[in-house]
Amino acid sequence: MQYYIDLGSSTIKVYGYTSELKLLEENSIYFKNDFDKEKGISEANLNELCTYFTNLKEKYDLKYENTFIYVTGIFRELVQEKKTELVKLFNDKFDLYFNIISHGIENYYLGKALQNDYQDKKVLIINMGGKTTELVTFKGKDIIDTVNLKIGVADLLNNFDNVNESISGVSVSVMEDFVLDRLKDLSLDQDYDCAIFTGGEERFELLTDFNLVPNTLFDDGIHKYMVSFDDYVEGTEKVFNEITMDELYKLMPGNPKWMDGARSGAIIPLALFRKGNIPWIIPSDLNLINGVINDNLK
Repeated sequence: MQYYIDLGSSTIKVYGYTSELKLLEENSIYFKNDFDKEKGISEANLNELCTYFTNLKEKYDLKYENTFIYVTGIFRELVQEKKTELVKLFNDKFDLYFNIISHGIENYYLGKALQNDYQDKKVLIINMGGKTTELVTFKGKDIIDTVNLKIGVADLLNNFDNVNESISGVSVSVMEDFVLDRLKDLSLDQDYDCAIFTGGEERFELLTDFNLVPNTLFDDGIHKYMVSFDDYVEGTEKVFNEITMDELYKLMPGNPKWMDGARSGAIIPLALFRKGNIPWIIPSDLNLINGVINDNLK
């Protein structure tokens, strides 16, 4: 078996691949906390990262030749000296390559992950992380535009520390206005047929009972559901105002910390849907590792 690891600003996802890709486990570490591009990630987070990889290496027998790590998000902001230190640490301690990829490479793999015949539909792909958000536009089978945004879930968590009270202490509209102001210079087309929101969103919307309906826009054998813009807003309001944080944690017992970004993570896409006048949202669990696999199979 080969192992593929997606290591972002706050979540580490571990996949196994033989004939198909399978998510084996995930773990959240908030690398943004006490981050300094010249000093690196905090000592506490570095220790947690090393402990986690020590356990992974033993659990799955990870080796240089069977393990591929793709590092994104906040790690790209490190000065070269700190990037080199992490590469050397992983090489010496784990015999693994700490592969920090560029925004351009991430966009490429995201495009490969979502490459599909969208039956002449115009589709906006939204891939959001802790510190960045990538947008890719498809028209039918072709990528016609890519945009990288310097905003992610961490920006909202840092500015709205009351969002994760039992019931959110800040409204959806206030947080959306914050994002819309940050994106005031972004121009989006107004003729999208739908948007695909990636990175575990299908799982999340199923767990929190969004009003999903069968996807009638295209048939790729993967994306079975869609939700209208109005129902997406209603589902987001429910997550803010009706489902407590404890209830959210219980929905994902394997990695409850993932839910710390659930409320904030709904807002950047919501602002993009509104700016692009997007009528339908397709929730997706695909990410860049799917693109890596698809690229290797070509």
